[in-house]
Amino acid sequence: MTARKFDITEQVLKSMKPANARFGVVMSALVRHLHDFVREVELEEAELMAAIEFLTKAGQICTAKRQEFVLLSDTLGVSILVDAINNRLPESATQQTVLGPYYWKGAPELPMGSDLARGVIGEPCFYSGTMLTLDDGPIEGAVLDIWSGDGEGNYDMQLGSDEMRARGRLATGPDGKYWFRSIKPFYYPVPTDGPVGSMLAAMGRHPNRPRHIHFIVSASGYKSIVTHLFPSDGPYLDSDVVFGVKQGLIVDFKRHEPGMAPTGEQVDVPFWTCEYDFRLVRGEQRAA
Repeated sequence: MTARKFDITEQVLKSMKPANARFGVVMSALVRHLHDFVREVELEEAELMAAIEFLTKAGQICTAKRQEFVLLSDTLGVSILVDAINNRLPESATQQTVLGPYYWKGAPELPMGSDLARGVIGEPCFYSGTMLTLDDGPIEGAVLDIWSGDGEGNYDMQLGSDEMRARGRLATGPDGKYWFRSIKPFYYPVPTDGPVGSMLAAMGRHPNRPRHIHFIVSASGYKSIVTHLFPSDGPYLDSDVVFGVKQGLIVDFKRHEPGMAPTGEQVDVPFWTCEYDFRLVRGEQRAA
């Protein structure tokens, strides 16, 4: 027998008198869709309690360095969907993707050319490129906020360190060029010791992200972007657990034998180079 609709949905909607119009729009739609979901699956009381316990555990595991709700949003594809809706950029602009749960605000401001990953496990990699407008003009004073895991896929905060590692902020000069040393990023699983990990296992999904290095790129008068660069030779590019891979962000990293690096320094082990030009959109520009 089909469950009666009752009039509870309309009662909830009529009870709302929000002072903020946008809040009213969002909450009204949430109530309608949530109630429709409950009716569609005929949610059982035990399932409702399991959902409440899941959300409770997600809140309890969150800390200043771990955001389980961001991970939940990412793994359900919500983060990348919100990104797509809010960042309709011209085709030639650098694409945006998810922030991820490991961003740590306040990375050190470093001179251009710095080694961000000094003392960090991993294969050396030299990154370079230019910050450009859509018509290929250089952008002076653009800031790259950079972070990645180590060569085993572990971020500093996962290792219990209070010291930021493989992170830094660099600003471009008049020619818009940037360069720095770090490591070639490694693939890794998202945390699976919390409720999101249990959810992924129950869904029959793997927890892995492909190799990537993170950037927040900003410049006065331009739209800031949150993005990654993905080495083209790594696994999981077609099955990223957070659905963050975009074709324009996949880059061929080049391997070099020990010798002279692009910075002029001697490197005694094999190393990699990555060249990529970021193209930013002026504040008023949007996709047609």
